[in-house]
Amino acid sequence: MTSPPETAPSAGRSLGLIACSALVVGNVIGSGFFLSPAALAPYGYVALIGWVMMSAVAMCIALVFARLAGLLPGAGGPYAYARHAFGSFAGFIVAWAYWISMWVSQPAIALTFVGYLRVFLPDILGDPILSTLVALAALWGVALVNIHSVRAAGLFQSIVVAMKLLPFIAIGTIGLFWVDPSRLFLPIEVPTDAAAGNFPVLSALAATMPLIMFAFLGIESSTVPADDVVDPARTIPRATMLGTLLCALIFIFCTVAVMGVVPREVLSVSSSPFADAASMMWGKWAGWTLAGAVVLSSLAALNGWTLVMAQVPLAAARDDLFPPVFARLNRNGVPSIGIVISIGLSSFVLCLQATGLSTLIGVYRELINLSTTAEMVPYVFCAAAEGVILGFAVRARGGRRRIRLFTFVSLIAFLFSLVTIFGAGASAGLWTMVLMLLGLPIYAWALLRREAEGKPPL
Repeated sequence: MTSPPETAPSAGRSLGLIACSALVVGNVIGSGFFLSPAALAPYGYVALIGWVMMSAVAMCIALVFARLAGLLPGAGGPYAYARHAFGSFAGFIVAWAYWISMWVSQPAIALTFVGYLRVFLPDILGDPILSTLVALAALWGVALVNIHSVRAAGLFQSIVVAMKLLPFIAIGTIGLFWVDPSRLFLPIEVPTDAAAGNFPVLSALAATMPLIMFAFLGIESSTVPADDVVDPARTIPRATMLGTLLCALIFIFCTVAVMGVVPREVLSVSSSPFADAASMMWGKWAGWTLAGAVVLSSLAALNGWTLVMAQVPLAAARDDLFPPVFARLNRNGVPSIGIVISIGLSSFVLCLQATGLSTLIGVYRELINLSTTAEMVPYVFCAAAEGVILGFAVRARGGRRRIRLFTFVSLIAFLFSLVTIFGAGASAGLWTMVLMLLGLPIYAWALLRREAEGKPPL
């Protein structure tokens, strides 16, 4: 193993605490949150417990990534951390799982876009086939923007992100005055398999974890610009914790407001819970405002994750771990073939799920469980990698370190990532395992290709 690179001097670095904290908030608050009150409505008061608990877990996971960024500044995220700690095969598994989680999550984001667009076009988008076609159009429209150029994608992102936060801050603060407390303490009302056994509360709590954790996906993206951060060893951990805390507060208070205003029988089948809550509190104009904000936010999330979704296989392909087609750039410097392949898979998943489930919330819940399960695989690896990389760093400096794989924070991140996988259910776990095993021939082909080209083993 090579030793971690030294942190570069701070000269020329431009990102301070406020800028890094804003980056965390902007990346995390995408569209994963905007259908979650409806998906969580059957769990009653357990959903609120889940939000508080998983917010603390998310902060632990964020701190793990912040520490890793300090040890390997500019290393490139979960893929590079796992590869540095455990070798090329682990790096491949993490890159493969991370990529899977992204192209599976894109349909869920597109469905959120369609769900809130129904506020403006209820008659047209009430038809399942038309809803699926509109979701596909959103996927491919954003893909075309990214294929055109990274600059165009960045400009699009800057415009829509700047318009999305204020309405939700209003829901989570002013909206609390409209809350009916009795709606926050409703009993669990879930299918029998989710609440089976002698501990229905624990079973229901485990089932909420993937739905809640999906809202926090992206907290690791704050580690990416480490080379541009002023004093990254101090700034990134503080900004990551502050940004994640702000996201957690917005998530918790907004959930309380929506679940406390909208009756559960209405909320559980709603395709636009925030718009419904705003309409009940302040009138139809507020519902339209919230729906418009979520539509923009969903497009921003599609755009941002499409950009990242192309970069992960690009990095792996440059290390000869993914097929070289993912490393091909068009004349604008964009891995366009990688984008087309990824969005093609997203479209297939969207069409497959839409034909098997009758409601938007049902499709959303299935996609979230699968995406979150795949995302937890990199989180598990990175939680275990922290101790290994720290040991390498100490040894590289000539010091001695007592063997200690986990810190308290990384142990929490490791265990709760596993529990989240369990909570997603057998179906999501099975499909994630099948999709990950499908990557083994790709890795074997990469090994044989390197040997044929006379390159050293991975």
